[in-house]
Amino acid sequence: TPLGRLEKYAFSENVFNRQIVARGLLDVLREFSDNENDFISVMETVARMSEDGEPTVRAELMEQVPNIAMFLHENRPNFPEAFSRYLVPIVVRYLTDPNNQVRKTSQAALLVLLEQGLMSKADMEGKVCPVLLELTEPSSDDDYKIEAVAIMCKLVTMLTKDTVEHLLLLRFCELCSDVRLFQVRKVCAANFGEVCSIVGQEATEKLLMPKFFDLCSDSLWGIRKACAECFMVVSNCTSPEVRRTKLSPLFINLISDQSRWVRQAAFQSLGRFISTFANPSITGLHFCEDGTLSLLHYIEYIFETLLHNCLCSHRKEVTTSNSSNSRNASIDGSPDSLIQPRSEQLQSTSILTGPPSHPPEGNSFTQPQEDGTSLGHPEHSGPLSHQQKDECTMFNSFNFWRAPLPDITQELELLREEKRDEGKEDPHLDDPDVQAQVKVLSAALKAAQLESQTEDADESVSESNGSTGSPTSDELSAMSELSLTDTQISDSPSSSPVLVDDSEHSSENVIPQQLLDQYLSMTDPARAQTVDTEIAKHCAFSLPGVALTLGRQNWHCLKDTYETLATDVQWKVRRTLAFSIHELAVILGDQLTAADLVPIFNGFLKDLDEVRIGVLRHLYDFLKLLHADKRREYLYQLQEFMVTDNSRNWRFRYELAEQLILIIELYSHNDVYDYLRQIALNLCSDKVSEVRWISYKLVSHILQKLYACEAHDLGLNFINELIMSFCHCPKWVGRQAFAFICQAIVEEDCMPMDQFAHHLLPSLLSLSSDPVPNVRVLVAKALRQSVLEKRSAYSDELEEALSELRMDKDRDVQFFATLDPNRNVMDTAALI
Repeated sequence: TPLGRLEKYAFSENVFNRQIVARGLLDVLREFSDNENDFISVMETVARMSEDGEPTVRAELMEQVPNIAMFLHENRPNFPEAFSRYLVPIVVRYLTDPNNQVRKTSQAALLVLLEQGLMSKADMEGKVCPVLLELTEPSSDDDYKIEAVAIMCKLVTMLTKDTVEHLLLLRFCELCSDVRLFQVRKVCAANFGEVCSIVGQEATEKLLMPKFFDLCSDSLWGIRKACAECFMVVSNCTSPEVRRTKLSPLFINLISDQSRWVRQAAFQSLGRFISTFANPSITGLHFCEDGTLSLLHYIEYIFETLLHNCLCSHRKEVTTSNSSNSRNASIDGSPDSLIQPRSEQLQSTSILTGPPSHPPEGNSFTQPQEDGTSLGHPEHSGPLSHQQKDECTMFNSFNFWRAPLPDITQELELLREEKRDEGKEDPHLDDPDVQAQVKVLSAALKAAQLESQTEDADESVSESNGSTGSPTSDELSAMSELSLTDTQISDSPSSSPVLVDDSEHSSENVIPQQLLDQYLSMTDPARAQTVDTEIAKHCAFSLPGVALTLGRQNWHCLKDTYETLATDVQWKVRRTLAFSIHELAVILGDQLTAADLVPIFNGFLKDLDEVRIGVLRHLYDFLKLLHADKRREYLYQLQEFMVTDNSRNWRFRYELAEQLILIIELYSHNDVYDYLRQIALNLCSDKVSEVRWISYKLVSHILQKLYACEAHDLGLNFINELIMSFCHCPKWVGRQAFAFICQAIVEEDCMPMDQFAHHLLPSLLSLSSDPVPNVRVLVAKALRQSVLEKRSAYSDELEEALSELRMDKDRDVQFFATLDPNRNVMDTAALI
């Protein structure tokens, strides 16, 4: 029988036979998994084979365990029981196998099982962790101990916080102080940041921080280097006070270490360590978990601050003019009102949009917790003081909440009427700061409205990545004019509601001065000789994070360093800056950007292609932050991107086409027609098909822009140019391009269908009899999948053309002419 043959060869005296059986166990299980008795027999055979005396057989068997476990997980309803009963004991036992190859194989198999989520929490805590704890005992064998420490450090990233604290944390602390084996301390130092991230701030400061100090002063430079490399992660797990008073001096010691390799690692981590001092509640900007800079939190922060300022200013002026009403009885402009209990403010404030127990649809008042419950919105909805924001608001992607956005239209109108009654001019007419703040309020309200339209009522947390629902470029530039750093609110009754920089705050209060001095010294040529030849590149890489931490009011501290890096002789340094200049522009705002970044940006445009690609890839992101007049100056330079150092660098032109699709929205239809149209047509004639493919979409977006702005004459001229350039092109590639452009125009609704039927459809129908099959394929696809669905005045001619295409001698043409448009079809990009 098959099972008899399995028994025979699984325990054959020939080692080669046993190896073959171990290697083919997965196929055997596939054959016998349908029968429960046969399945149990095979699994018992596997358990017996795991005791084979030949190490190569055991290693072959262990290599198959992850594959067997995945198969059982997908095909066996009782997988957890069978896996825990038969396979987990083998994996755990092989962790202590006397053969090194078997141990290494079992360690790799264990990590795979954990990563795939195939091992239960009970098995990890009851079977795996006890073995690791036993192997890391002080009396354990050195080789076993070193291997067990390595796998334990990898294991903590896959376990829950409670499991790590309960079973492994104390042992990890002991291993950090292992005086006999430096390999153990080195492994602990290399994984110290991950352990801190798992156990959190309290356990880090109480138990792990003393061990980290010891490791940072270890006698071996490799251990100190490992500490420098994980310094940022450790810093993120500590409080600001510990970070400033304890970690900063410790890092200064590492950065002045006697070993060049330690200094090198410390300087590489310096900028990232400085970035951990950034306070989102002060800067208003927040880095999401995926690394993108969130503007939504910035809008909310500015909105709440300005709203608070507006209301305080209004209340005080009303009190001064003795024109108080019932509202003033409960809300006054005194500082005490800022610390009034929120429930009282809620009851006394008439402008708030309803009680929190009945939140309006679309606002993020509740959010799910890990245990399935929901966190209710606090009993307040009014503007927040800085102290209360720090207490109530934690800026992260899980528990971030936002107060509802109140309607202040009536308040502002009342303030304007009172000003008019007093014979005073409206301050909004001549105060540029107030005008900028009004734009910010408009942007915040627009973002909130767009968000409420796209969210469900029960959605917990609202986040933005800057694509959908983002404010316009002018509103972004207005927001960027406001200070992102330490600010104070002007409570003067006669002053306008503006954000005033606190002149008493300096970079010393943001980060320790020694850290800043060391960072600024990274551009010193002597550092490249004594520390690292690429130290300037590391400085450039972390500069946006340092700038965000210091804030724009301390930009003068970094300006010279940035200019030095921008003119560095190494193109890799300039390339790094080019890829991040748009992020720095968001941080600095439009005034500093125009003064300090635009000249550098212009220099990058004329640099090597390796540098130019950085500004090109984020060209839209940078241009949208500029004022319209400054932005228009770059229209004349877009053509320069068509010229590259190497004509074979087609990806450069592909990137240009992608950016032009986004840039269209930043310019008027006249500018698009005068400047972008010709670039698009040139790209459509590129030698590389990928560039042509994306350029056809660019052409359709340009036409959409013209018709959206009701520039019908320009649109008609562009259509005639497309017909002459592509439909009547002597090369079949151009005629094929015309078919694709027509399909894109119809699918994207770039123009009214009657206009399409009148100006473009006759030329498209004329290509249905093109002598080249590849052209007719695209024509058939465009007519059947797009044009036919819209219908038109040319429906008779359309049906006649499709009938001819259905009887075409080429079967691909027949296929697309008869295909149901609702079916998923093959991609025809390869035909172009």
